Amino acid sequence: MDFDELIDRRGTHSAKWDLMEPIYGVDPDDGIAMWVADMDFRPPQAVRDALTDYVEQGVYGYFGGEDAYRASIRWWMRERHGWEPSDGAIFTTHGLVNGTAVCVEAFTDPGDAVVLMTPVYHAFHRILHAAGREIRELPLANEGGRYEMDFDAWEARMTGNERMLILCSPHNPGGRVWTRAELEQVAAFARDHDLIIVSDEIHCDLVFPGQSHTAMTRIEGIEDRLVMLTAATKTFNIAGAHIGNVIVENPDLRARVAGRMSALGLSPNSFGMVMVPAAYSPDGAAWVDALMPYLEENRRIFDEAIAAIPGLASMPLEATYLAWVDGRGAGFEEAEFARRVEAKARIAVNHGSTFGMGGTGFMRFNIATPRARVEEAARRMKRAFRDLQ
Repeated sequence: MDFDELIDRRGTHSAKWDLMEPIYGVDPDDGIAMWVADMDFRPPQAVRDALTDYVEQGVYGYFGGEDAYRASIRWWMRERHGWEPSDGAIFTTHGLVNGTAVCVEAFTDPGDAVVLMTPVYHAFHRILHAAGREIRELPLANEGGRYEMDFDAWEARMTGNERMLILCSPHNPGGRVWTRAELEQVAAFARDHDLIIVSDEIHCDLVFPGQSHTAMTRIEGIEDRLVMLTAATKTFNIAGAHIGNVIVENPDLRARVAGRMSALGLSPNSFGMVMVPAAYSPDGAAWVDALMPYLEENRRIFDEAIAAIPGLASMPLEATYLAWVDGRGAGFEEAEFARRVEAKARIAVNHGSTFGMGGTGFMRFNIATPRARVEEAARRMKRAFRDLQ
């Protein structure tokens, strides 16, 4: 597990590296890609070995037999998160963006409103706009540089047209690990407004020491309205496999998801079906256990650099590898913040305004890259904002 290995991903059809120049104007020859949420690390050896064996057998036909795949999901969730889905509850989708879209189709109609706690993962906005759903943005409260849920303020924004709530847990981009008490409040809010809860927990394994993720399925009283979204792709850096799970225990909700899956003609990606059981294993667990201390040190180095720049502040990162940096205190608009980061520091990052209400003035930095790159990014940020110091 050599997380320090500098892997040159340029010219490999990497969205993160090969699209940074056309989108952000940052030349990959001297720039640093810190935008797309995948890691610059090789996945566990067990995943690479399983994929190699599959490739070498030489025939890539339709995949059949999901027993090992489903068993690995059940084992992982039981051993790592204290819950175990039933076999028939697991639907396999082409990643969780696709899984979210399936839920939107299954549980809402055009014109219905879907609740988002913003700022939040930008793909949710894209899906909902494309599907003709109204987005009900409930802004998170920024309390001392940390996001909190503001249920009193949210009540005033509800109209009665809402049918579904998408929960991002842990939160992207703020890096919050929601407490059990907060999740119980989400459950009560959903019951009061008769909302289906779609809990996207793709970052649940990427939790820093001292934090504890609570799966939404462990909250009581919402069995009739809960859909879980999980995936191995973010945890093990295999996002290109485009494979994820919509897990539905309630029979009525399960039937609606099954209907949409059939109507859309979805079936598993065979490469993902091979990779996931190898990842959800003791070898995969050891890899994640080594990854998180490495990311914690990356977080420390990056946050120290940001803290040294007057007017900039990183939110405390409790989970994910996505640093959420507030530039509003520096006294300039988001466009100037972006210009300095991209044109002066030559770092490609996500702009906060794309994450919805409350995101403007922030930038999201991906620190899941070898430490030498994080250290270089820290130096570049200090130089780009030298006039503030």
